[in-house]
Amino acid sequence: MKPVFDAIEHSAHRISEAITNEDLCYGDSCNATGDMQLKLDIQSDLIIAEEFSKITAVKAIASEEKEEAETLHPEGRFMIAYDPLDGSSLIDVDLSVGTIYGIYDGEFQAKNMLAAVYVVHGPRLEMVTAYKGGVRHYIFRHGRFMEQETIRLGEKGKLNAPGGTQMHWYPHHKKLIEGLFAEGYRLRYSGGMVPDLHQILLKGGGLFSYPGTTDKPNGKLRKLFEVFPFAYIYETAGGAAVDDKGRRLMELPCDDPHETTPCFLGSKYEVEKMREAYGIG
Repeated sequence: MKPVFDAIEHSAHRISEAITNEDLCYGDSCNATGDMQLKLDIQSDLIIAEEFSKITAVKAIASEEKEEAETLHPEGRFMIAYDPLDGSSLIDVDLSVGTIYGIYDGEFQAKNMLAAVYVVHGPRLEMVTAYKGGVRHYIFRHGRFMEQETIRLGEKGKLNAPGGTQMHWYPHHKKLIEGLFAEGYRLRYSGGMVPDLHQILLKGGGLFSYPGTTDKPNGKLRKLFEVFPFAYIYETAGGAAVDDKGRRLMELPCDDPHETTPCFLGSKYEVEKMREAYGIG
């Protein structure tokens, strides 16, 4: 696994350099789900693919920016799915963005996940890994990633990060969000999945929600590239991660690389509040 983590570190440095120095304009194409691609999205995707192509243990990669998975080394073991630059539309206003990785054994299914990693490109370059039962936090200082604290979520947090357009929320979801605010939860929502979930992790707990809505009943976030990796990280950190039916996200199948799902990730208390609001036993 070390060569995979090394490749992620190398990619982080190169993407950070590109964010600082390269063009922020849109390219001439859309990704697999129809979103216009920034040139940085495309460049970040190419950087990561190049780094993984050097590792014979990586069998195949799948990217949010590509329609289908790409085989690199047929005899390899690891299957890696990634979002090369999550929240890239926030770069032009200088907000944090990130890269998300899920590392799978054999095939792209949540049950086969071996590790998950995300990188935060913000005022500092940071990385969080979930592997072998621990969630570890790293900050890039003095030319290398230096390990900080091991991350554990509390049973109850203070932050509320609700995604989706409010006019399209279902009444039971609105009840959940208003109930948390009535308990004194603080609103923390940047529009970027990585910085919002990173803040909840480092601040000890809370709830990130991206529900099904009247315009997007199956949610917006992609299982393979965004939801499964963070579900793995949150569960490893002692939290919970479920869909709108109360099912563990890590037990959901994935029949298409770009399949989406509603998702709720946070401390156990907030996820239980979600179950109550949604009428789940």
